[in-house]
Amino acid sequence: MRGVDLQVRAGEILGIAGVAGNGQDELVEALVGLRRPTAGSVRLEGTDITDLPPRQTRERGIAYVPADRQRFGLVLSQPLDDNLVLTSYYREPFSRGIVLNEAAILEQAEKLIADFDIRTTSPTAGVATLSGGNQQKIIVAREFHEEIKLLILDQPTRGLDVGSVEFIHRQTIAKRDMGAAILLVSAELDEVLELSDRVAVMYRGQLVAIFPAAEVERERVGLLMATGQASAAAAEATDASGGAA
Repeated sequence: MRGVDLQVRAGEILGIAGVAGNGQDELVEALVGLRRPTAGSVRLEGTDITDLPPRQTRERGIAYVPADRQRFGLVLSQPLDDNLVLTSYYREPFSRGIVLNEAAILEQAEKLIADFDIRTTSPTAGVATLSGGNQQKIIVAREFHEEIKLLILDQPTRGLDVGSVEFIHRQTIAKRDMGAAILLVSAELDEVLELSDRVAVMYRGQLVAIFPAAEVERERVGLLMATGQASAAAAEATDASGGAA
C-alpha cells in the first residue's frame, strides 16, 4: 500500500473496488488499528488515531465488519449472546467490575435478534450451529446497533444467500442515512456500484481513481481494477512495455 490518500465523509458510502490482493486488507487493518502504517496518519474528525489499538479506535466511534466472519468476527465456541457483546462486554451494563451481568447480556441479545432478524432457536445457541447468513447478521447487529462515526465493511456479503445480502444492504443504507461515514471494501463490483455514493479503485496498493457515483462507467472501472489504466489503449501500451513500474 503506497500513497493512499482518501476521505470518507459523514452520510456517504465510499466504495473501494479492486481485485483481491491489491492492498485492501492492509488499508482496512491500518484504519482499525490492526496494522501500524510506516508513514502517514489516520484521522477521525481531525484527531490523529494512527497509533491507537483496536479497542480505543472503537471507543472513538469506529465499527468494523471483517472479511472473514469465522476467523475474525466471531468466537465459534461461544454462544450467540456472548458474541453480540464481544466489543462491549467490559462496559456497563454488561459487566460490573470483573463480573459479567448475564441478565443484561441476554436482554441485549433478545433485542438484537429481533431487530436484525437473526434466525436461531435460542439467544444462547452455539454460533457454530447457525448458517453463514445468520452468523454475518450477528456481526452486523453488534457493529450497526451503536451510534458510530465510521463504519468499515470488508467483504460484508461474501458467500451469503440473496436474502441476507439484501438485508445487509438495507441496513448499510439506513446507517448512512443516519449520518455515519461508511467505507465499503468489496471484490464484487456490482455491490460497490449499487451502494456507493463515491467509488475509488485500488490497484497494486494505490488508489488510481475516485469517481462520484453518477460518473461511474462500469467498463472504465473494470479496466482500472485489472490494469490500473483508465482506457484500453493505455492498458495495451502498458502491457506492451512490460507492465507498470
